Amino acid sequence: MNKLNLGILAHVDAGKTSLTERLLHRTGVIDEVGSVDAGTTQTDSMGLERQRGITIRSAVATFVLDDLKVNLIDTPGHADFISEVERALRVLDGAVLVVSAVEGVQPQTRILMRTLRRLDIPTLVFVNKIDRNGARPDGVLREIRDRLTPAAVALSAAADAGTPQARATALGPDTDPEFAVRVGELLADRNDAFLTAYLDEERVLTERDYAEELASQTARGLVHPVFLGSALTGEGLDHLVCGIRELLPSVHGSQDAPLRATVFKVDRGVRGETVAYLRLISGTLGTRDSVTLHRVDHTGRVTEHAGRITALRVFERGSATSDTRATAGDIAQARGLKDVRVGDRAGHLDGPPPRNFFAPPSLETVIRPERPADAGRLHAALRMLDEQDPSIDLRRDEENAAGAVVRLYGEVQKEILVSTLAESFGVRVRFDPTRTVCIEKPVGTGEALIELDTRMHNYFWATVGLHVGPAEPDAGITFRLAVELGSLPLAFHKAIEETVHTTLRHGLFGWQVTDCAVTLTRTGFASPVSAADDFREATPLVLMDALRQAGTQVHEPVSSFELEVPAARLSLVLAKLAESGATPGVPTAERDIFRLEGTMPTRLVHDFHQRVPGLTGGEGVFLAEHRGYRPAAGQPPVRPRPEGPNPLNRDEYILHMLKRV
Repeated sequence: MNKLNLGILAHVDAGKTSLTERLLHRTGVIDEVGSVDAGTTQTDSMGLERQRGITIRSAVATFVLDDLKVNLIDTPGHADFISEVERALRVLDGAVLVVSAVEGVQPQTRILMRTLRRLDIPTLVFVNKIDRNGARPDGVLREIRDRLTPAAVALSAAADAGTPQARATALGPDTDPEFAVRVGELLADRNDAFLTAYLDEERVLTERDYAEELASQTARGLVHPVFLGSALTGEGLDHLVCGIRELLPSVHGSQDAPLRATVFKVDRGVRGETVAYLRLISGTLGTRDSVTLHRVDHTGRVTEHAGRITALRVFERGSATSDTRATAGDIAQARGLKDVRVGDRAGHLDGPPPRNFFAPPSLETVIRPERPADAGRLHAALRMLDEQDPSIDLRRDEENAAGAVVRLYGEVQKEILVSTLAESFGVRVRFDPTRTVCIEKPVGTGEALIELDTRMHNYFWATVGLHVGPAEPDAGITFRLAVELGSLPLAFHKAIEETVHTTLRHGLFGWQVTDCAVTLTRTGFASPVSAADDFREATPLVLMDALRQAGTQVHEPVSSFELEVPAARLSLVLAKLAESGATPGVPTAERDIFRLEGTMPTRLVHDFHQRVPGLTGGEGVFLAEHRGYRPAAGQPPVRPRPEGPNPLNRDEYILHMLKRV
């Protein structure tokens, strides 16, 4: 049986979870369509999801269309849970992007479509809610072509839109005389061979020719068919199901090839055991199999972690699973992988890890228990949540051991975290004000050395010399050798390199250091006295001394923005952008609105976004995306260093290492 891993994506409230319910009902998986408002949907299984009517975690449900098994992945729509969406995108073969016929193309819709196109994921568009008061399918189709993709082609139309009697009709040569011309020109623009056949006066292209070319270009992400309907009533769903079956590419992974799989979700079972969700790209996997997990750490290095599967179940019907061997294209739940993390790749490793398409969270905050006695329970709960969502980047609070520092995308995510800790773990918490996460970059070069001398007292039985300087933009941290690899035991070399990466998580101002080149210039040891710990303890002193000579500059995150403003409000909005420290470009007019593009500090994005409705009379559209970093103006912001020895203070550091503090 062919297989298709299908994602349902949308801006919040566009109706994607309702569409998921309707698809499951249409294919006979469930007998009754659940309601988001009533909290009875199949894929919103968390209590918080049902209470709030939003999707927080990705969920899997399976149905069958003839000889095609579809693993449907319902993803969050709110921007605060974009990391959950990114993890789902990595395992998709195709997607359905849902757009409301009332609200139209929203900011999050544009971000999702950009990413789908960047990843070349074949995508269908479903214009939902044609039966809602205020539905404007023709206007939304124009928005899709203008704001999402010019390669959108409508395969259905709406009659009586905006009324309970709204109907969706399939478009084709029989119902629309201009259909063949419209579709033919779109396809011919993207395929020279089809263009030649299309212009050949001696050859008449058949309906099958058009259908095959449309399927081919859709599967390659060149065109995006659009369907209209209503998830609430089921109208237009048959057209969409036909599109899923005939236009999106199914999986043809080899079962005889080595195992390759991706972990895109980690959950906890009823007994607290770890449950990993894997999408198999090739090979097979079953209970009692031993697997190797490949993981990319925060430094970009790949580490291996061995594990053994004690139980494996494959999604078969709805959210039900069966105890069977997983094959290429399947999504499986695996138990027994105690050291598993989201993003791990299982089995054979081919090529570098995929890069992230969404920026990491740019906000961080300290979370503390309301009762100090709950500190232990809080840290245990946060460790479990960090397993499920590594983007929160959990670490201890530098100033108060009872607290913890987490990274967040926004205030809604913070609210969900508060509710989850209270309802699932019985811990009530409070947050410190959020702060923007900056980075540091070296601005010059520096060099330092600690040298072992057997004729005198040594604090560290190790010689370590390091040179520090700027690296290429976006290079992260590069570690180089200016000494022979055999000059030290390999374990000592690894101890130095690992400590360099760990130490640079906190630079001169306390922020992560990046775009930094570190070169090992001198080494030495005294056998059998020297140990790896000598090099781990000496390296931070040398490294921070060299970094202090080089100097660092704090960079704050910057977002690019797009803003649509009614002409009458343009002057007011430009004034507020100037006050906010934004750098807008030249406005461009389009009918009765102006479009603005520019950049602004990420720390101001949330506040400005909240003010857009008031500034524009409710008619403005604001879209922002992370666009890198720029030097922070004024006094550099400082982040508290972690508890423990501070290598910036040599005397204190050595005393601490000698256990005198």
